[in-house]
Amino acid sequence: MDQIRPKPDLIIFDCDGVLVDSELLSCRCLSDELSEFGISLTLAQAIELFLGRSTSAITQHYRERGQVVPVDFPVRLKSRVLTAFEKALQPIPDVDAVLSGLRVPYCVASSSDLDRVALSLKVTGLAPSFGKRIYTAQMVAHGKPAPDLFLYAAEKMGAQPARTLVIEDSISGVQAGKAAGMTVWGFVGGSHYRGRDGQAILSGAGADRVFGHMSDFWKET
Repeated sequence: MDQIRPKPDLIIFDCDGVLVDSELLSCRCLSDELSEFGISLTLAQAIELFLGRSTSAITQHYRERGQVVPVDFPVRLKSRVLTAFEKALQPIPDVDAVLSGLRVPYCVASSSDLDRVALSLKVTGLAPSFGKRIYTAQMVAHGKPAPDLFLYAAEKMGAQPARTLVIEDSISGVQAGKAAGMTVWGFVGGSHYRGRDGQAILSGAGADRVFGHMSDFWKET
């Protein structure tokens, strides 16, 4: 197991599925929104194809396959997701305790846009833990699985990639962290991993460790 010893100089958290239990909500919104354009996408397919990917990556996926995605699709999807989050979004259990106990710098690096991340942290009560230390795919040329976002976040936080730990729940996120030269822990405690072998999925993507409960954050390290 590739681990950072001593403790890392920086911890980068993904947001969706790591800090907040949002993936099933957002995937349902995506499926519902696409159905209005005549594109069929089941919840399972949404998780398989687009977990951890940006809205622009979704749009590109369908356009490359000749399927029409309206110009206002990103705006409509964002509105649907934000409404769902305001009504039902919950933090990942025990993540607040992990954050309050950290003694090293940490930040967020997410494929979601800044408005969505900010709302997610606000409605779950996590916003004060991060302040302005929020980095999104909007800030770089290439989103996950490219390493750009994690490298950008580390640079802004003044940390070396080799001394940085990433917490991710998606294949694309794990791949991005490893491509950036960082240690990556896969987290499979989100509701979207129920009935799925998260250990195999994220280990297969290259995660150095996979865990399922935030209360186990520092165990076995």
